[in-house]
Amino acid sequence: MELTFRMAKEKDLDRIVEMLADDELGKKRERYEQPLPDCYKQAFQAIDKDPNNELIVACRGEKVMGVLQITFTPYLTHQGGWRATIEGVRTSSETRGHGIGTDMFRWAINRAKERGCHLVQLTTDKQRPDALRFYEKLGFQATHEGMKMKLL
Repeated sequence: MELTFRMAKEKDLDRIVEMLADDELGKKRERYEQPLPDCYKQAFQAIDKDPNNELIVACRGEKVMGVLQITFTPYLTHQGGWRATIEGVRTSSETRGHGIGTDMFRWAINRAKERGCHLVQLTTDKQRPDALRFYEKLGFQATHEGMKMKLL
């Protein structure tokens, strides 16, 4: 069955959080429990209202197989160019290694082109060497050193 892509709906939230929590790092930072904590619903609603954010699910039939978020940001640099940032990428554990991630990224890169972006960027946790190799295989290059500061 063909993979399709659509904007996530609130009814997808349980499956999305399940996928986000389904790896070693996700288990440490997500709270996949029933009922889902309200913070996930609040975040979903904020993303859903923002025209420069898209939470996308990849589906086979009605089953959600993957998720990613694309944020479109205007910059003064690069002559006022737009960038797309791809984050929160997960595929269901039972389908990892079957090309769904590659298809999701191809879709997201095309979406960035549709929105007139001159650049697609992402971050990956240094504790995910397999993800780094995957992104490099797709054509991404580690051109910058990113830094973060936790506030909470």
